[in-house]
Amino acid sequence: MSEPIKEEVIKALRTVFDPEIPINVYELGLIYDLEFESSDAVRIKMTLTAPNCPMAEVIVQDVTKKVQAVDGIEKVEVELVWEPKWDPDMMSEAAKLDMEFTGHVGPAHLRKDKFTSLTFNKSKPRSARDN
Repeated sequence: MSEPIKEEVIKALRTVFDPEIPINVYELGLIYDLEFESSDAVRIKMTLTAPNCPMAEVIVQDVTKKVQAVDGIEKVEVELVWEPKWDPDMMSEAAKLDMEFTGHVGPAHLRKDKFTSLTFNKSKPRSARDN
């Protein structure tokens, strides 16, 4: 496996988005491992933000399709794993910042009611402050 091919695979993964979250699967931290079995075959270990994700099949198909489109890649195998359990802390700093700056809170299982190191200007709703 050459480093340029690996970079192209990562570039392709950055074009796959979880439909519920406007961040790609690579920056979300859903890609756990890339194993190049040969110069033209890659095995991807990945997870999802939740085991019962209704878009699981679509996301896995998109990962497979986009990586197979990389020049030099002939075979793609995607293995969906659940250990370690995905956590929002697995997101890249860029993804965390993007979620904060866009105000996107994502699906309910990603929402936190506490401050994070990347939370800016968070306050209680006006009605809660007035009581």
